[in-house]
This record gives sequence, structure tokens and C-alpha cells, in this order.
Amino acid sequence: MQAPLRPRVKICCVQSLEEAELAVRYGASAIGLVSEMPSGPGPIPEELIARIASRVPPGVDSFLLTSNQDPGAVIEQHRRMRTTTIQLVDSFPLAWYSKLRVGMPGIRIVQVIHVRDTSSLDEAVSVALHVDALLLDSGNPGAAVKELGGTGRTHDWDISLSIRNAVRIPVYLAGGLKAENVGEAILRVQPFGVDVCSGVRTNGRLDEAKLTVFFRSIAA
Repeated sequence: MQAPLRPRVKICCVQSLEEAELAVRYGASAIGLVSEMPSGPGPIPEELIARIASRVPPGVDSFLLTSNQDPGAVIEQHRRMRTTTIQLVDSFPLAWYSKLRVGMPGIRIVQVIHVRDTSSLDEAVSVALHVDALLLDSGNPGAAVKELGGTGRTHDWDISLSIRNAVRIPVYLAGGLKAENVGEAILRVQPFGVDVCSGVRTNGRLDEAKLTVFFRSIAA
């Protein structure tokens, strides 16, 4: 098997300007800024998201994670925070992606697909026609309290590989990644990028030692 290209790295759940600067210094090509969610780690106030997004250097993407499922609400949220990318962590009606394009010209749209079974492949293929990238995660939108990310769980990477092979847009792999398994994940799925939150944190804070080992594992 040919060695996969080194993927881009998105450090998610960034909590402060200091964490954003640390992530960029270690080589992150994107940072994730989490707005209000029904559950999970990482939400920060909108004012802080806007402040961090305004300080992210050129060449590094800022992702606004939103659980809003209404295009008007997403557009208004983006206007307040001005990130380069919108990450939709919940399902979104196919007919409404065009409204996002009109309301947010030039802003990239990334749709999260929560990989639970083979039905996720059909979902990903239909959505891929309308967005700029997919992010494969391990949440459970059908839970009593929706899990839309940050679970620390892996999912079936064989399904992730099937999705990557079936679509023509970039695919990020998320869900339970850490230094101990990211190398295998990259080898098996060969994603465009990897996304990590809890795997580089200790007691909720970005851990420089874990960042060091994580990036070393990717480069190996």
C-alpha cells in the first residue's frame, strides 16, 4: 500500500486565544471554535469566538461549529463571528444549502456525518454534492440529548474509507483520535485531514506535551 500523504490537522474545541496560538505554532491548518451545543465539550461565548477568529493568521482556517439547522440562523451567526468556514454538526435539509451559499458567499461549508452504520454512506454521498468538505465523526444525533461531537469515541473506519472513496470532496476524519491511534487511522482511511479535540487535552485544556506526540505520530 502506498504511504498516504500527511493530512491537514484541525485542532478543535479551542478555548482561548492562547490555545489558538499554541495549535497554530504546532502546525494546525485549522482550528475549531464551538458555539452553543446541546451537549459535549468546548462551547465558548460568541464574543470570544469572534475575537479568536479575527486573530487567526492567514493560511489557517477558522471553523465555527454550529448546531443550528435553520439557514437564516446560521447566516446570522456567521455574520457575528466571521470565521472562514462553517461546520454544520447536525443534519441539514439538502434544499437549504443553497441559501447558505447566497447568504455567506466565499465561506466554506463542512457537513458533519456521524458514522453509525452503512446508512451513513448514502447520507454522505447525497450531502457531498452541496458542501465543500465532509467531517466524519462519532456522535449520536438520535440520543435523548443529542451528541454532536466531542465524544472521544472512534467509529468504524471501514465505513469512513467507503465514504472517502465514494465522494469527490475533501474528507476530515474525527472521533476518538489520539497519538496512539491516529497513525493507523490515517493509514486505513487516508483522509484529507484529521480533527482532534479530547485527544490533545488534559482536564479540558490543550496539552502541549500531547500536541507534541500527536503531531509526531502524524509525521511518522
